[in-house]
Amino acid sequence: MKILLVEDEERAAAYLAQGLAENGYAVEVASTGTDGLHAAVTSEHDLIILDVMLPGIDGFAVLTALRTCRQTPVLMLTARAKVDDKVKGFELGADDYLAKPFEFPELLARIRALVKRGTRAPADEVLRIADLEVDPIRHRAFRGGQRIDLSAKEFALLTLLLQKSGQVLSRTEIVSMVWDINFDSDTNVVEVAIRRLRAKIDDPFEVKLIHTVRGVGYVLELRE
Repeated sequence: MKILLVEDEERAAAYLAQGLAENGYAVEVASTGTDGLHAAVTSEHDLIILDVMLPGIDGFAVLTALRTCRQTPVLMLTARAKVDDKVKGFELGADDYLAKPFEFPELLARIRALVKRGTRAPADEVLRIADLEVDPIRHRAFRGGQRIDLSAKEFALLTLLLQKSGQVLSRTEIVSMVWDINFDSDTNVVEVAIRRLRAKIDDPFEVKLIHTVRGVGYVLELRE
């Protein structure tokens, strides 16, 4: 899952980006309203965390412009806690509003609620293929009825592969959707993550689900 964080306070942005990354989110950071709006309309994100007090154009202006072309969920994150400001944010199209200071677990809870609300999945929200099941909301994975313990990045990678089941994903695509866009793509992090994931969800089982397409990338699918 990819999040755009628009926050001009450098220390706050670094803290939030690190915390979100540790919880399995890919994070793109913008420090001005102009840069945030450009990133929001030129790239795909699952959620935008938008500060109100920004240099250049403020968060309200960013939200107004964004809503003319995108309906990406937006969580307003700001020191402005007045009711009038919250009402204005909601009227402009914000999906949630969190006033500073706040506890990080609350931010995570609000993010999960927004993602769940925006998924609009049918009654069954669990991703399945063969005997593999992944519940993105409850952050749980099972194979053959056996609970699989995964790190945040392993879970994010598995969820991506399941969501794109049958589609070959290149190394670059995986990096952009599981790690942040500034990640050094010259490293072998994808190969290492795939190897660790296979050790948990493929190696103990007879039927293998994660396949390498040489020279292209990886795909998760059930093969005869």
